[in-house]
Amino acid sequence: MGFRATSLALALSLFTATPLLAANTLPDIGTAGVSAMSVEREARFGQAFIRFARANQPVIDDPVLNEYLTDLGLKLLSQADSVRFPFSFLLIRDDSINASAFLGGIIQIHSGLFLNAANESELASVLAHEITHVTQRHIARYLESQSRSTPLTIAGLVGSVALALVNPQAGMAALQTTLGLKMQSAINYTRDNEFEADRIGLRLLHNAGFDPTAMATFFQKLAEQYQFASTPPQMLLTHPLPASRIAEARSRAAEYPAKQYPPSLNFQLAKARIMVRFRQSGTTELHRFFEREVSRNGEWMADAARYGQALSLLQIHEYEQARSLLDELAGRHGNNIFVLDSLTDLDNAQNRHDAAINRLQQARQRLPDNQVVMINLADSLLQAGRHQQAADLLDSYLRRHPENPLAWELIAQAYRPLSDESAFRQAQAEVAALKGRYEVAVDQMEIAANLATDAMQRARLGARLEQLRRQQKDWDALRN
Repeated sequence: MGFRATSLALALSLFTATPLLAANTLPDIGTAGVSAMSVEREARFGQAFIRFARANQPVIDDPVLNEYLTDLGLKLLSQADSVRFPFSFLLIRDDSINASAFLGGIIQIHSGLFLNAANESELASVLAHEITHVTQRHIARYLESQSRSTPLTIAGLVGSVALALVNPQAGMAALQTTLGLKMQSAINYTRDNEFEADRIGLRLLHNAGFDPTAMATFFQKLAEQYQFASTPPQMLLTHPLPASRIAEARSRAAEYPAKQYPPSLNFQLAKARIMVRFRQSGTTELHRFFEREVSRNGEWMADAARYGQALSLLQIHEYEQARSLLDELAGRHGNNIFVLDSLTDLDNAQNRHDAAINRLQQARQRLPDNQVVMINLADSLLQAGRHQQAADLLDSYLRRHPENPLAWELIAQAYRPLSDESAFRQAQAEVAALKGRYEVAVDQMEIAANLATDAMQRARLGARLEQLRRQQKDWDALRN
C-alpha cells in the first residue's frame, strides 16, 4: 500500500547510505560474509526490532487497543499461508497515515490510520497488505539479494530498514544521496512487491470476512484527499498510488460476490478512544463533538459516539455524566472490553475500587487470560492497597506473557511497598530489556540475583541474567 518500510522505496534506499549507521543510533548487528536469512534469524531480527521500536518510537501500550488490533490481525492471519512465526502488532502514536512491516512478523501502524479509515474493512485492508509482505518474505528476499552486491551485510541492511522505520528524516536524507541506478532498482523491486501484496492481501481480506472493495476505496480516498496537497503524507511521497494500482484493486474486488458487511462496533470504539486519548492535535471540546454525533448515526455508531463522549467527560473529571453514559452502554454491551475498561477507570477515579475489582473478577471467569481484564484487575488491586494480591496475579500472568511491559511496570509497583527488593529489581530489569535498554537491564538483574535470599530464586535469576546478556549480544551483533 506504499507504507513506509514495506513500500521499501524509502527504507531500501538506505542500503547505499552507510554513513547514517555510524551515528550510533542503531546497534551494530552483523559481521561480514553473512548472506543467508533463515526463518529463525529473521525472527531474531524481529524481536530485536520490537525493543528498538519501544526505545525510539511513541508505542501505545494501551491494553484495549492492543487487544483489538491483535484480534484483527489474527483474524486475517487465520486465512494466510506461509505463516512462519507469531506476529506482533505495534500501534504508534502518530496522526499521519502510515503502516509498515518488518522481519519476523512485526507489523506497526500509526494511530492516524484509525482516524482516516471509514470502517474496519479499510483498516483491515492495510493490515492484510502488510501481513502479505511478511508471509511472501519480500523484505527478507530483497535483503538476501542486496547482500550479494553491496559491501553491507544483511545485518547492516536490516539496520538501515529499521532506521527508516523509526527516523523518516534520516531516511529521506539517505534517499537524496542514493545513487540513481540503485534507487531505480529498489523502486522496480518495490513495484512488483506492492502489486503482489495488494493481490494476495485482497484475497486474504475477503477470506477473513471483510469487504474486498475496501482496499480500492481506501486507495481512492487517499489519492483524492492529497491530490493537490503541498505536503502529502510520507506514504505518498515515497510511493505514490498510480491509477493502475487503484484500478487493479477495484477490478479484483469485483470478482467477489457483492454483499452487505455489517459495521464493527469495536472499530468505532477504538477510533473514538484514539481521538480522545491519543490524538496529537485534539480538542478540549471533544465531548461536545461526540454529543452531536450521537444524533447523527445509527445505533452502533451512536453508541461509539456515546463512548467517546464518556471518555471525554472522564478526561475533564465530569464523573457523574460519564457514569450515566457508561451505565447505558453497559446495559447493551456489558461484556465489551472497551466499556469494561472505562468503567474500571471511572470506579478507580471515584475510589470505588471494590466495585471495579468485583466486576473484573466476574469478567475473569469469562476471559481468564485476557490482558485487558488482567491489567485492569491488577491496577485496581494496587489502587486499593492490595499489593500482594496484585503481585500474585501478575506473577502468574507474566509466566505466560513475559513480553508485556505494562504488566512488568505494574508488578514493580506491587513489589516496592512489599519490601521485596530482589523482585522489584527483576521487574525493573525486564521493563528495561523490553525497551532495549540492556545495560540497565543487566545491572538491575545482577542486583536482583545478589539480593535473592532463596537459593532456587538466586539460580533462576542468575539464569535469566545470562539470558539477558545473550539478548544484549543479539542486540549488538546478531549472528547465526
